Amino acid sequence: MRYLSTRGHAESQAFCDILLGGLAPDGGLYLPEIYPQVSAAELAEWRELPYHALALRVLQKFIDDIPACDLKTLVDRTYTAQTYRWCRAGRDAGDITPLTTLAPGFHLLELSNGPTLAFKDMAMQLLGNLFEYVLDKRHETINILGATSGDTGSAAEYAMRGKRGVRVFMLSPHGKMSAFQRAQMYSLADANIFNIAITAMFDDCQDIVKAVSNDAAFKARYKIGAVNSINWARVAAQVVYYFKGYFEASKSNDQHVDFCVPSGNFGNICAGHIARMMGLPIGRLVLATNENDVLDEFFRTGVYRPRSTAETCVTSSPSMDISKASNFERFVFDLVGRDADVVRELWKEVDAGRSFDLSKTPYFAKLPQYGFVSGRSTHADRLATIRDVWQKYGTMIDTHTADAVKVAREHVDARTPMVVLETAQPVKFAETIQEALGRDPMRPAELEGIENLPQRVAVMPADAEAVKAFVVRHCG
Repeated sequence: MRYLSTRGHAESQAFCDILLGGLAPDGGLYLPEIYPQVSAAELAEWRELPYHALALRVLQKFIDDIPACDLKTLVDRTYTAQTYRWCRAGRDAGDITPLTTLAPGFHLLELSNGPTLAFKDMAMQLLGNLFEYVLDKRHETINILGATSGDTGSAAEYAMRGKRGVRVFMLSPHGKMSAFQRAQMYSLADANIFNIAITAMFDDCQDIVKAVSNDAAFKARYKIGAVNSINWARVAAQVVYYFKGYFEASKSNDQHVDFCVPSGNFGNICAGHIARMMGLPIGRLVLATNENDVLDEFFRTGVYRPRSTAETCVTSSPSMDISKASNFERFVFDLVGRDADVVRELWKEVDAGRSFDLSKTPYFAKLPQYGFVSGRSTHADRLATIRDVWQKYGTMIDTHTADAVKVAREHVDARTPMVVLETAQPVKFAETIQEALGRDPMRPAELEGIENLPQRVAVMPADAEAVKAFVVRHCG
């Protein structure tokens, strides 16, 4: 399996090479040269597999430069009941992604049972093991530079803490995450973890990561890698739970299943697009945004109009306070027939702070064949949805999942099961849960008082050169 860049000016690479490299040298994102296909016989075999065995089968479609026995060891080590132990009360602890049925044909796929109580753990724990394995084989080290709007940072840090040959430098928007999210990251005392709070929005953090990654000399000298969803391995690992959710929600492989995904950076739903392209019988991919509705606007109108920092709203679903979705480039690459010349021209506009309009092009006319529909949610919507789901079903959901439930309800088809991807446990957004329900959410006993732990973070302006200098100082 070889991987190519969405911008067409980088040599194709093997999986382990793009794992360590992250962004392609030409500024593009890596995708498989062709999407591997899943046969009807494989779907039938996979239906009964536990999560770790299913993950191995899916990942073997994308990874052929790690020996099968070694990959099995890495996957088995990642997907254990002990790692994903925060299941809701009454759930089988061995089922790390249980399906919760709210109403006939309407389900939540629980993805937040990992160490940081967010769906990002599902991929990031594997990424940590892959990094350590490949670095050890190559006798190399890596300095991971990432940006987070909330959950990516803590998931990456918990996956990489103590890993041999790995340092993590994680950028986050200063004061824009929940107190619990900040505590999860900033309270870590591991010597290989460095937190940097940028006095700006998430998009500015993401721009700094891209700027540093595009400095080829600096990237090579300081061995800069990525764990954001620009790293293909993250997306590949997330493909697995679409298969698991499909099998749980359907009775046979002749059925279609719809998935609703809260999305800011387009990474989570991009994995659903990949699964669909592989042959998983997904009917529709329902994309839900919050007030930062750049992606909803595109799927309704064909106009992709990233907002400025000043236009980006600070909301109660902060992990989606994103107005420039880095993974969207992967989907557009497929939408325009994998024409890298077209992608380069479109992202030349984006990188210059402008928008692009595909509404009157043949590309936008092809959009329905990819199954996407979309909608948006507001603070009032998520409060109402959290209350309604709690009162009707006794299930407490976080703010991002509430955005997805609200939009999913607008697109329900009685003939097709709807699976909402749960993103986090409610404790991560306790202030909004308190506002909606008048009570605090439950939290694991081990995480009581985490907000009171000492915190370690450097605060900086949105300046790529300052971040580079920080990395240099701490690399020795």
